[in-house]
Amino acid sequence: MKIALLCGGVSPERDISLASGKNVAQALRSKDYEVYVIDPAYGVNQPSEDNLFTFSIKSEAPKSVNRNPLSQRAYIETVNNVIPDDVSAVFIALHGTWGEDGKIQALLDYRGLPYTGSGVLGSALAMDKLISKRIFTGCGILTPPWITVYKNYDLEVIKNEIDRQFGYPAVVKPINQGSTVGMAIIQKENQLDEALTVALRFSDTIIIEMYVPGKEITVSVLGNEPLPIIEIRPKHGYYDYRSKYTAGMTDYIVPAPLDEVLSNNIQDIAIKAFRVLGCQGFGRMDFRLNNADEAYCLEANTIPGLTNTSLVPKAARAVGIEFEDLCDRIVRYAIEK
Repeated sequence: MKIALLCGGVSPERDISLASGKNVAQALRSKDYEVYVIDPAYGVNQPSEDNLFTFSIKSEAPKSVNRNPLSQRAYIETVNNVIPDDVSAVFIALHGTWGEDGKIQALLDYRGLPYTGSGVLGSALAMDKLISKRIFTGCGILTPPWITVYKNYDLEVIKNEIDRQFGYPAVVKPINQGSTVGMAIIQKENQLDEALTVALRFSDTIIIEMYVPGKEITVSVLGNEPLPIIEIRPKHGYYDYRSKYTAGMTDYIVPAPLDEVLSNNIQDIAIKAFRVLGCQGFGRMDFRLNNADEAYCLEANTIPGLTNTSLVPKAARAVGIEFEDLCDRIVRYAIEK
């Protein structure tokens, strides 16, 4: 089968997307797929694959949303004129905005092309952390309490609201970024203004949520089934951009050392959260597990990373699904959908 593989793009997660794309291309070719690697940010002026994959993931998260001169306007040109008519499916390995938020999915729907992962609505709802938290709350899924902050905020009002609701430490993050881009865990009130300033470089809307002490865990979903829970143990600080993408900086325990009843309960919550957002195909649900074994759902990832340090491949491997077979399954789910 012929597959159009979309990677790169214009989001702050561009380098991570290229790393995912390179791995997926190799995996699908090993399964005898014919793969067209396409970066939608270039439109009809596609670079060679060798040039496209000349990149490196930086050790520090990007500081602003404008990281390159490429344009999202080229996405329309790409979908209309670059993706061949005879592809069996489009494998979307675009992380973050303009890839994970429903926009590219809408363009592909207009072309009538099947694609991997969630559709327009599921992608958009999951990408917006504020909307997804409201849905979780409405559906009885535990999520950390939060405060919504808009661009023209009153710092004193926000400080008072944090003191009233949950105190410190607190988590500050843009509503529409992944890979901890623009996110900070603040320990004291005097760190708040700087954290908001950074987060607002990526989004006009910010959430500040209660930090849940305990374990960082994640549940990957493949098809309609949960994969084994992974416990994430960064060696220094919290699970930030550097810990995610620097080999050796984080320990991953899979399956997580939790009793069977608790594990099953968390997996059930993950599947429920995945479904209430309308997600499909594959994804990942992130949680904090407190000392009372209460699992707080943080967010959904509809196009989780497929890099060498990413979590979904680790969870799949724990049940005997190697990376090549994982990518093959993701494609087949797209075609069936």
